[in-house]
Amino acid sequence: MNFTALLNAMPGAIAQGLIWGIMAIGVYITYKVLDLADLTVDGTMATGGAVCVMLMLNGVNVWLALLCAVLAGMVAGLLTGVFHTAMGIPPILAGILTQLSLYSINLAVMDFKANQGINVTKYALIVSQRNVRTAGFSNPIWTVLIFLAVLIALLYWFFGTELGCSLRATGANEAMSRAQGINTNVAKILGMMISNGIVALSSALLSHYQGFVDVNMGRGAIVIGLAAVIISEVLFGRLFRNFALKLTGVALGAVLYYIVIQIVLWLGLNTNLLKLLSALIVAVFLGIPYWKAHMSARKGGGRHA
Repeated sequence: MNFTALLNAMPGAIAQGLIWGIMAIGVYITYKVLDLADLTVDGTMATGGAVCVMLMLNGVNVWLALLCAVLAGMVAGLLTGVFHTAMGIPPILAGILTQLSLYSINLAVMDFKANQGINVTKYALIVSQRNVRTAGFSNPIWTVLIFLAVLIALLYWFFGTELGCSLRATGANEAMSRAQGINTNVAKILGMMISNGIVALSSALLSHYQGFVDVNMGRGAIVIGLAAVIISEVLFGRLFRNFALKLTGVALGAVLYYIVIQIVLWLGLNTNLLKLLSALIVAVFLGIPYWKAHMSARKGGGRHA
């Protein structure tokens, strides 16, 4: 095996991990902060890229296109939130319904083509895979790190406000929050909108990085997001207590996930088995807390005897 090939592939794995880390932060908001299982992200992870790329192909400024991508993701989150709160549909099913709808919507946005390319030489892309091995600030790793830092700072500020605290309270104890006068339905909808807006931002950056958007690029995104969240909890849970550090840990979890994937590919795994590997990684890291608790209980029982 050529170890140099693995080292050459690492910058790309880190860059992709950071971009997907933004998506994982969106998953964290629904999964951990709101305590809701939102599967909308599998659709939103293509929506942001589709909107951003198509607007740029039609001459819209890159930053305005990025903003529109985020807003499109927030609209998708709004739809899921309305399905759940106004129609009484369980959050998992509500997310599936929105995700299913987004497949057709994404195709329509992309002129009913499965993918659309965008060339870094013709358009001012924010990040590009072409620069992943350069030493300067054109390297997408630096750019995405700035995006992550700004995003984490904004979320840290927002969730410290009264409105943000109401979202956290809703996820911690919905009944008590309602008793304190918090409109939990509004909190859920707002949380889903923020989550999917962040996912759409990640989608737009990923489309820039790889130079195209594909209608299926979000398939399995929830698994990657959960993998990042669970890896972060297992590895950094005791170290990162501060909310900003927890979000940073989620991004690091996504980077570690992609490094593991890259190592496994370097070892010769068939790329067609990546989805299976992703599921196994999530299953193992989900099982680690249970195994730890089970082992602790057995040791405690042994000492008591």
